[in-house]
Amino acid sequence: MKAPTSAYLNKKTNLFLVLAGIFITSALLAEIVGVKIFSAETAIGMRPAQISLFGLYVLDFNLTAGVILWPVVFITTDIINEYFGKAGVRKISFLTVGLISFAFIVIYIISNLPPADFWVGIYSQDPAGNPFDINYAFRAIFRQGLGIIVGSLVAFLIGQFLDVFIFQRLRRWTGPKMIWLRATGSTLISQLIDSFVVLFIAFYLLAPDQAQWPFSQVLAVGSINYIYKFVVAIVLTPLIYLGHHLIDRYLGKENAELLTQEAAESSKSLI
Repeated sequence: MKAPTSAYLNKKTNLFLVLAGIFITSALLAEIVGVKIFSAETAIGMRPAQISLFGLYVLDFNLTAGVILWPVVFITTDIINEYFGKAGVRKISFLTVGLISFAFIVIYIISNLPPADFWVGIYSQDPAGNPFDINYAFRAIFRQGLGIIVGSLVAFLIGQFLDVFIFQRLRRWTGPKMIWLRATGSTLISQLIDSFVVLFIAFYLLAPDQAQWPFSQVLAVGSINYIYKFVVAIVLTPLIYLGHHLIDRYLGKENAELLTQEAAESSKSLI
């Protein structure tokens, strides 16, 4: 095997930077906008699903707005996994958790700064003339409970490491073929765990007694979230192939195969 050229190494570095930028930006934005809950059925003009689970809860697809961006994270994870292996996913995952934590520390500090009187005065009423507290709205939107933040980050790391492990195991069985199997399969399994871990930590384990969900509710809401993620993972599979096509064109077929081979060789264990 010939030694990598400087042009190949430059393209490899540029590719990782672009993928890392997309990954980190999407994950950070998903955490920030995740405070909004929207109706998926209403957004596409359908009636509420009214799904009955565990005989106790009738649930609709009311989802955190973060789900709009998490599919980008899933796709980027699989692409990083393919071309940079376990080390690449691990590096970007820890970096993302650190940056999200930093972002929430900054938001917490800023939300506690005393507001300027003129700023509060300008937004003292909404367009309908009703009293409005812009400083309260700022704090309510940008600050989340500690349990939600901790649960989200723990679930994120567990999901990422499980994804890379399953992805690389499937790649050892399939070789460079069947991209759809290792990309979609690893996402479906890792997100099954992620969907329940975040809710268990945020709303059961760390929630105050008065706000603690029954365990059956954790299972019910987690199931609804996973149904959504399952459908999205299947629907977005073609984008994985599009990403591979664009990267192979950028790197060149030979260099792309070299990079994926390096990734596979360095990713034979979970740790």
